[in-house]
Amino acid sequence: MTRAAISSTPAPARGLDLSVAPRWLVARFATEHATASWAIAGGGLGRARAVAWHQIRDGELSLEVDAGALLRERLAAAGLTGAVGLMTSCQLDRYVDITVRCDEVAARCIATVGLGNALRAGDPPGAGRVGTINLLCHVDAPLSPEAQLEALAIAAEARTLAVREALVPSTRSGLPATGTGTDCIVIAAPLGGDAARYAGKHTAIGHAIGAAVLDAMWQGIERWRRARAERAGESR
Repeated sequence: MTRAAISSTPAPARGLDLSVAPRWLVARFATEHATASWAIAGGGLGRARAVAWHQIRDGELSLEVDAGALLRERLAAAGLTGAVGLMTSCQLDRYVDITVRCDEVAARCIATVGLGNALRAGDPPGAGRVGTINLLCHVDAPLSPEAQLEALAIAAEARTLAVREALVPSTRSGLPATGTGTDCIVIAAPLGGDAARYAGKHTAIGHAIGAAVLDAMWQGIERWRRARAERAGESR
């Protein structure tokens, strides 16, 4: 692999259509895809034709509300039954969309970034705050189950690296954060017989995933900081 074989661009990867509607950001796949995530709706290793972000408003989630049940109800009402569902308080039109190509593989990361609930791995447990990171990383080549899990690890590593390099403090300990308390990452790839066995750092797939997530996170953190500064200025 040479430097000339690697590119980062906002141009979309194949097989994914993205749309924004009031309170929804939806990534639809041209075909059913294999998915891996810990999402509260459609999580685990499964199959889906869409990944959907739903914007939650203040007061909609209390300790008495089953967040998973609420999201599944709203997915069904929106005609998105079976989609992998993500919840966020972020303005969904501020998403970041980055594609990185390496050799014959492209990875596309779509991210919404909020850091109001920034925490460090190992911080003590407790009530959360508004502000989370939700990432979809779409790979345009089939992945084995093992490669899907490795891809999740690479994406999580890149997320953590971006937050750490940005020197975001934990809202609980004040030490450098590694993410938020409610992050979610989704890996999606087309189904196929010739699935890649590996997606680590020595592979084109792993490079594309890591680079796409890292770039999306950097841009998302910057947008979150600008929005916070604008709100602070308006309140003066």
